[in-house]
Amino acid sequence: MKKPFLDFIKGNIALMDGAMGTEIYARGIFINTCYDELNLSNPKMIKEIHRSYIEAGADIIETNTFGANRIKLQKHSLEDKVHTINYQGAEIAREMAGNKVYVAGSIGPLGERLEPWGILSEQEAREIYQEQAKPLLDGGVDIISLETFSDLHLIQQAIIGIKEKYDVPLMAHMTIGDDGNSLFGTPPERLGVKMKEFGADIVGLNCSVGPKIMLDSIIRMIAAVDIPVSVMPNAGIPQNVDGRNIYLATAEYFGEYARRFAQAGVQVIGSCCGTNAEFTKEMQKAIQSIRPRKRIKVRPQAVSEKELKPEIPTYQRSEMARKIHENEFITSVEIIPPRGIDHSNALERAKALKQAGVDAVNIPDGPRALSRMSSSYLSLAIQEKIGLEVIQHYACRDRNLLGMVGDLLGAYSAGIKNILLITGDPPKMGTYPDATAVFDVDSIGLTNVVYSLNRGMDLGGNPLKNPTGFFIGVGVNPSAVDLDYEISRFEWKVKAGAQFAITQPVFDAGQFTEFLKRIEHVRIPIIAGVWPLVSVQNAEFLNNEMPGAFVPDEIIKRMRAAKNKEGAQKTGIQIARELLKELKVHLAGAQVSMPFGKVDAPLEVLKDVL
Repeated sequence: MKKPFLDFIKGNIALMDGAMGTEIYARGIFINTCYDELNLSNPKMIKEIHRSYIEAGADIIETNTFGANRIKLQKHSLEDKVHTINYQGAEIAREMAGNKVYVAGSIGPLGERLEPWGILSEQEAREIYQEQAKPLLDGGVDIISLETFSDLHLIQQAIIGIKEKYDVPLMAHMTIGDDGNSLFGTPPERLGVKMKEFGADIVGLNCSVGPKIMLDSIIRMIAAVDIPVSVMPNAGIPQNVDGRNIYLATAEYFGEYARRFAQAGVQVIGSCCGTNAEFTKEMQKAIQSIRPRKRIKVRPQAVSEKELKPEIPTYQRSEMARKIHENEFITSVEIIPPRGIDHSNALERAKALKQAGVDAVNIPDGPRALSRMSSSYLSLAIQEKIGLEVIQHYACRDRNLLGMVGDLLGAYSAGIKNILLITGDPPKMGTYPDATAVFDVDSIGLTNVVYSLNRGMDLGGNPLKNPTGFFIGVGVNPSAVDLDYEISRFEWKVKAGAQFAITQPVFDAGQFTEFLKRIEHVRIPIIAGVWPLVSVQNAEFLNNEMPGAFVPDEIIKRMRAAKNKEGAQKTGIQIARELLKELKVHLAGAQVSMPFGKVDAPLEVLKDVL
């Protein structure tokens, strides 16, 4: 049996379904039809839409009752069917949801203004909303969702009216314009505070604009309230194409923004006009990679200290660990595994890097969820054939917990000593987009696992014949949208046993040094990610489409000023060198990316420190 909804979202992210009206329209129903009445005349269609969202991974589905209030139904001469339409809408959704998925009773605005701007009194508005809420609750909804309100005064009456009659969790959503404010100019932080004061249990924004504007505004709302926040953006602003309004945002784009909403601290994430089950599916994958819902908690049983062999001292675990221990500046370059079986180019690059004096290479594990050669195999090949130390990335996405332990024991036995533990990208945009993610644990859980192996214990708390001696690294993002959440996770990673960290690409020295001040109490050696930009398009892509990246305007302006491709690449390298020079005093090392697989760029960036 599922938990009460407000208990469920404590520490969880709930995924709401997507558009109902868009899906009805896509099935050939004209917009002058009363969509709410389809609960009576075409329940099979409504069930199919609900089923599609449940199969896509939604935790909550909404009833087809958005406009089923007395005033709106009156326009279709259906005002005497308020109870029947709402009750049937709730019953249909409840039947499809079963006992595992939550049902939200969808309630929208009335289409009439309140006094003094209109003829509708506050008491009348409250009674109308009470009239609609009762059959929804009788039909079995778990929550009420007030949506697409532009008038704070009207949503106040809806919240108060429902709450004074019924003890039900209530979500309240306002709409905003391109400027991030409501129709009447109210900023999102004030919208959140007021809706909470009115009695809403969850506050948020929905409809009207796309994810980018919605994200900027919801961050402001989150900072102003201490209750859960919800967001349901449109698929952008519709464009007129051949006489039809078409939403141009893609499901993958929404998946990326679902990740950003989750990082920002949103606890209920859904989508609105222009979306469908494909959007929900991509959002579910992205959310799962940020905060996996099903985790195996690793709690090794107590083992007598006499049974454990001594841990390998940190500085003896690898050459890289020794150098960091002795305050030598570490240089590393990223080599991405090939898309096929030929790794000769990767070996040639590693050879050139070793000859230039680079300390190690980073080998990502399935970056961006693309199908590539195993990072474990390429790491072993480079160490054995080139003799260059490797930092192997290891993602939680693709293997269950037992498989991960087997991989790690095998990698250590084969000579891999430096490991970077990451949660991993969801398989959303790669070669096999329908591949399933595992996520038995996230990077914090896996850090606990490796720490236990280093202490000589397996997952059951049993002593190993010999402990591993991994030098444990973790990722951290100084430019995270929700920096408090990122730092909280970093604190847990350090507590779990992390010994060094590699950052996401850093472009803003001031932002980075402020981040360092925030983590002084849990400071471990930090290796900064450095990305030599190759074009202004590259900079804009990182700033707008790569989760967690932030490229300051002045850097974008410098890249834009480059006269040609060669000049842009030189500018990007110069920016990276300047940044590295400024930050070096704070760092244990630098990891440089390799644009286009050419070693010249990272070596040029590192030439002052090699």
